[in-house]
Amino acid sequence: MTATPASKMLDRVLVLEMVRVTEAAAIGASKLIGRGDEKAADHAAVEAMRAALNELYMDGTVVIGEGERDEAPMLFIGEKVGAAQGTGPKIDIALDPLEGTTITAKAGPNALAVLAIAEEGCLLNAPDVYMDKLAVGPGYPEGVIDLARSPTENVRAVAAAKGVQPDEIIVCVLDRPRHADLIAELRGIGCGIQLIPDGDVAGVIATTDEDTTIDLYMGSGGAPEGVLAAAALRCVGGQFNGRLLFRNDDERARARRWGIEDLNRIYKLEDLARGDCIFAATGVTDGSLLQGVKRLRGGAVTTESVVMRASSGTVRWVRGEHRKAW
Repeated sequence: MTATPASKMLDRVLVLEMVRVTEAAAIGASKLIGRGDEKAADHAAVEAMRAALNELYMDGTVVIGEGERDEAPMLFIGEKVGAAQGTGPKIDIALDPLEGTTITAKAGPNALAVLAIAEEGCLLNAPDVYMDKLAVGPGYPEGVIDLARSPTENVRAVAAAKGVQPDEIIVCVLDRPRHADLIAELRGIGCGIQLIPDGDVAGVIATTDEDTTIDLYMGSGGAPEGVLAAAALRCVGGQFNGRLLFRNDDERARARRWGIEDLNRIYKLEDLARGDCIFAATGVTDGSLLQGVKRLRGGAVTTESVVMRASSGTVRWVRGEHRKAW
């Protein structure tokens, strides 16, 4: 397959530039760790990420932005970013400048600054509604998971493919009241459950890392985060199913405005993120995926990031030391 000009640009320039963008957002948010102010932390991450994006040579469009539920100033869906509007490569951007605002405010684990980019038209324009999510890491037969099946059936399918009993499977689930029935069903078949307070992008990515011991991710969370998680899995392998959840007619109308007609569709990985894409994340607080921002004597700041590219399957781990005064 011959690379398009945009995909060449993803390869040549923007891979490591994306790390600089997530680093900026993480460093901005880190000043508010443990301060109890979610909005201020989100605002700091948003402003830092916007400024970094606007330095890049690209004609970028935010297709997944800060959710309409958030009250902090947004990098909104449809916002144009980049220093080459009308002349640079057309890039679609999915972002969450601070995935884990509550985590950051409380100095909890696994807060991230997250970003994915792809060629124009390759990321689903997901409305800001909830999404039912199901994910498994790489190495399993295609179709081993299916949202049309029950949680029990999915656990049993993964256990059979792994060659273990269902009670040896670990499932990651957001700790929310809405997941009470899911948790009860999983515990009823003996599953171990890793409950996380927030940060379902990190939860999905955890299925790809054997060191976490997490086999599956299940439960509902924001649809924009589902697209970001799918972009990460496109780079490192795994399977993902997502189905949009609507609480009222306003949310159904919002989906239709973004061109979504089949409101019951189960989206697979490449329905959400296709073609060449890049995923980058920088730790804000320490977590299972990345170390958080550290402030050293003398004013230097250290960061830890990961950047992944779908077309090459490359994963780079990047440690940065930033000596500018922050």
